[in-house]
Amino acid sequence: MVDYEMHTLSNGIRVLHKQVSNTKIAHCGFMLDIGSRDETEDNQGIAHFWEHMAFKGTRKRKAFHILNRIDSVGGEINAYTTKEKIAFYASVLDNYFEKAVELLTDITFDSVFPEKQIEKERNVILEEMAMYYDSPEDAIQDDFDTLVFQGHPLGMNILGTAESVRSFHRDDFTRFIKANISTERLVFCSVANLPLKKVIRLAEKYLKDVPALTAGRERKPFSGYTPAVKKVKRNLTQAQFAIGRGDAYADNSVKRLPFFMLVNILGGPGMNSRLNLALREKHGFVYSIDASYQAYTDTGLFGIFFGTEPKQLNRSVRLVKKELQRLKEKPLGIKQLHTAKEQLMGQLAMAEENNISLMLMMGKSILDRNKIESLDEIFNKIKNTTAKELQDLANEMFDENQLSQLIFLPD
Repeated sequence: MVDYEMHTLSNGIRVLHKQVSNTKIAHCGFMLDIGSRDETEDNQGIAHFWEHMAFKGTRKRKAFHILNRIDSVGGEINAYTTKEKIAFYASVLDNYFEKAVELLTDITFDSVFPEKQIEKERNVILEEMAMYYDSPEDAIQDDFDTLVFQGHPLGMNILGTAESVRSFHRDDFTRFIKANISTERLVFCSVANLPLKKVIRLAEKYLKDVPALTAGRERKPFSGYTPAVKKVKRNLTQAQFAIGRGDAYADNSVKRLPFFMLVNILGGPGMNSRLNLALREKHGFVYSIDASYQAYTDTGLFGIFFGTEPKQLNRSVRLVKKELQRLKEKPLGIKQLHTAKEQLMGQLAMAEENNISLMLMMGKSILDRNKIESLDEIFNKIKNTTAKELQDLANEMFDENQLSQLIFLPD
């Protein structure tokens, strides 16, 4: 159960904390409601580039001192960028918690973006882009975003383009941050065996000088999804296939959790997922096949992804569509529904056992929904989901006429 405490500082930054016992590791970080969807076509990739540059120098520290400060005490510091969020976070022994809070505050709010470091990191990101391009199972997921969110920032690659990445200079970062950062739209969250009083004291100490910031940014909502089919020839040995849609349920929809359950049945991480049983276990057509659902603030992305020998592609696609049709036509039996619920609840409980994932989930949940649901609340929703509800969702979301397809074929 997520028993968390929250305190709001005078500048609007919310401090989230969950005290846990039986651990000497403290996890903490900043979650910012800024992501690649807040970019324009000209500056795409700048949020991710900022994530890299935060570690490359502040007014107080050079890059080496930033990396060494946490590593030297056996801790870890990291960051990531998604379509809607940027996170900077660290894990340390709890007696170094203050050191982590101070450093994270420094890199989040006081980076200086040295031009020499920008040039170095530019090459690192271009190499990262090449690495993803050379991995067709990653590349097809990025390109599928572009296909289903055509003309919208959600369809832009988080890494940006080679042209945009080569264009950035210090002023571009400072402009982007000023246009997007609001202290009321970021949180500091922690999970540790520490009392809230200590966490608040340290947050006040290091964040009191951060001014209240209010950005005028308004996110462009996504609408007008249009199904599309695209085939691309690439230098591959396998064919890669993606099918799905970009108008699935948004994060605040009451259908979000039941649909997540349905997608889990279809192609979740369990080896007993319907797609894995049909394509891998029964026919040996794929090494792996995944169905995923990502809820955003105003829409959602549903997708199925797999790679296979070109001669097996058509049969594999037919098997996928057959499984989608089965979920539309036939409701789950009592035993199937019970198993699906138990499996999902077990997966969610195990995810919450990971304190660093829990800490990051807390931050995202507060920013997106202004609350954190306990496992008991989530479990009750899962238990109350009916086979009829899941069948209705399947008929809404798995309509073949509304599904987009992207195919990579060997040239």
